[in-house]
Amino acid sequence: MNAPTTPDTALSAARRARELADLRERTTPVDLVVIGGGITGTGIALDAASRGLEVVLLEAHDLAFGTSRWSSKLAHGGLRYLATGNVGIARSSAVERGILLDRTAPHLVRPLAQVVPVFRDTPPLGAVLPGLGFVAGTLLSRLAGTGADRLPGARIVGPRRVAAYVPGVRREGLRFGHVNWDCQLVDDARLVTAVARTAAGHGAQVITRARVVEASGTRVTVRDEAPIHDDDAAAGAREFTLSARAVISATGVWAGETAPEVRVRPSRGTHLVIDAAALGHPEGALTVPVPGETNRFCFALPAGFGRLHVGLTDVDAPGPIPDVPESSDDEIDFLLDVVNRALATALTRDDVLGTFAGLRPLVDSGASGETADLSREHAVLESENGLITITGGKLTEYRLMAEQAVDLVVDRTGLPASPCRTADLPLVGAPGHPVAVGLGGAGGATSPGRLPASLVERYGQEAAAVVAASLLDRPLEPVAEGLDVTRAEFSYAVTHEGALTVDDILDRRSRVGLAPADRAAAEAAAQEAVGLIS
Repeated sequence: MNAPTTPDTALSAARRARELADLRERTTPVDLVVIGGGITGTGIALDAASRGLEVVLLEAHDLAFGTSRWSSKLAHGGLRYLATGNVGIARSSAVERGILLDRTAPHLVRPLAQVVPVFRDTPPLGAVLPGLGFVAGTLLSRLAGTGADRLPGARIVGPRRVAAYVPGVRREGLRFGHVNWDCQLVDDARLVTAVARTAAGHGAQVITRARVVEASGTRVTVRDEAPIHDDDAAAGAREFTLSARAVISATGVWAGETAPEVRVRPSRGTHLVIDAAALGHPEGALTVPVPGETNRFCFALPAGFGRLHVGLTDVDAPGPIPDVPESSDDEIDFLLDVVNRALATALTRDDVLGTFAGLRPLVDSGASGETADLSREHAVLESENGLITITGGKLTEYRLMAEQAVDLVVDRTGLPASPCRTADLPLVGAPGHPVAVGLGGAGGATSPGRLPASLVERYGQEAAAVVAASLLDRPLEPVAEGLDVTRAEFSYAVTHEGALTVDDILDRRSRVGLAPADRAAAEAAAQEAVGLIS
C-alpha cells in the first residue's frame, strides 16, 4: 500500500513560471478560472479545487493586494447586523467565525476582548445599548455553536478591570465597562496566503502578476506582468488566451472593469498605526462609540510589532479607484477625536506612526445616503456573456461566499464535483493539515520550544518548517532591530508564499510596511530574500 503523498503547497517563482508556461500551451478548457487573488478569489479557488475541479486563479498584482489586506483584522461575529435587524447575515457571520476559530484556521484566529468604557458623562442610552448588544452577541455565538470555553459571554466589569484591559483608559469619571468577546486575525493578508497555498495543495494553479485584460464566461485574455529582465519584450508577446468551462470575477471594488454592468460603491475605511505603549500595551480592544451614532464604534486594536491599529472610518470614495488608497486628513482627525474621548492622555498627530486605508466593495443599489448605511451583504451576478461576478460581503464570510459561487458554477455547467468540504478543511499551518507536521527536527534551533512565539503565532504547526527551509543565513535573527519578524520568514515568503518583490514581502507577507520607519529598517533583509529568486 502506497503512503499518502504530502500536498505541494509551496508557491514560488519557479512554480509560477512552470504553470504559466503550461497554460500558454493549453488547447483544452480548464474547469474554472478565478479572477482576483484576495480572500474571496482564493476562497473560491480552494472550494473548487477541493471538490476536484481544475482551477486557475489569476491575480493582476499580488495575493491580498487590494481590500483583503486593509481590514481591521477582525473575524466579526455579526453583532453589527443584529443592530440593523439583519438576523440572517448576523447568524451566518457567527457561524463562519466559529469555523475559522475551531476548525479551519485556529492558528490565525484568536479571541479578543472588546471593552466599552462607560463614564459619568456618558448619555443614559449610550451606557445601556452596548451591553444589550453584547448580550445579543453572546446569544448569537451560542446559537452558532461557539461555546463559552472559546468565547466567554458578555459581562459588566468595574473600573479596575477596564483599566487592566486598557491601561491607557481615562480613569476620571470611569464608572464601569461592557466587555464582549469577538475574534481577531493574526493578520488578514496571512489568511489570504494560507487559503491560496491550501488551494495550491489541492491542485489549483495560483498565478500572480497575471492581468486579465478581457473576460467572458468561457474565455480570458491574460497578460504576464511579472518583473522581466528583457526590457524589449513586446506586451503582445506576454499575452495569451485561456478557455474555461466557467469564469468568476472576484475583483472587489474593481468588479466593473471586467463586468461594466456591475455597480460597486466604494467606501473607504482608514486606520492609524500607533505605538501600543501610548495606551499601556492593551490586552483588549478599546471600543469607543461614535458620537451621535447608535451602532458605530472606533477601535484601538492590539496588533503585531508592539503596535495598535486605531480605526475605522466609513466614507464615500467616488472617482477613479487607486491601487493603494490613502487616508485623508479629516479621517485621521476624526479617529483621533473619537478615541481620545476615552483616553487619559490624548493621542496627537505625532503619535501616528503610519496609516492605511482600504476600499470596501459595497454593492450599489442606486440608493442615496451614507455608505455606513449600505448593506454589507454580497451579491452574485451573471453578465450576458456568462461571466459570473461576486462582490460585496465581509472577510469573515469568505468561505460561505465561495461555496455559493462554486455551487452556481457546478449548477450552470454540470461539471462533476463533490460537495463542499471547506467547513472542515484545515488551512496550511492549522492542526490536521498534513504539510509541515513532524518537520523541523526534534532538537536544536527548530524545535518548537526554541522558536520565537511570534513565529508560531503566524505559522502555527508550520513554524519549525519555516526555519528549517530558510535559504538565508542566521534564520532566527530579526530582520531589523525591534521587529519580531525573522529572516527565515522573509526567505519563506519567497520560497513558499509566492512573493516576487520587496513590496510583496514587506507589505503583504509580513506587514512590516504598515509603519514607514519599520519598512525602511527591514528593506535590506527583504532585498536579500528577493535575491534568492533565480
